[in-house]
Amino acid sequence: MVFGPAVPEVDPGGVPDDAYLLDVREADEWSAGHAPGAVHIPLFDLATRAGEVPRDREVYVICRSGGRSAQAVRALNDAGWRASNVTGGMHAWAVAGREMRSETGAQPVVA
Repeated sequence: MVFGPAVPEVDPGGVPDDAYLLDVREADEWSAGHAPGAVHIPLFDLATRAGEVPRDREVYVICRSGGRSAQAVRALNDAGWRASNVTGGMHAWAVAGREMRSETGAQPVVA
């Protein structure tokens, strides 16, 4: 998915294991399956919780398929963060074989 020069992108395989990964999906999506170590701030809450996101390192932003995370990246970068959109979102993360966890105790899935 291409969002123009204002939205840097990185493939799931290019996200370092120790990255600050911001998941902007809704709570039910997060519970069904997310990347270990990711931080959950739904897109709707990002404006009021942006202070929780570090400014001193690259921020990788992910959602289900890349649309909401692109919006978040655009907003964060416009406000002075260094953020990149994870191309293809959690769907691409799962296809790439990256680790996932569930909050429900069930096998993690992308919801």
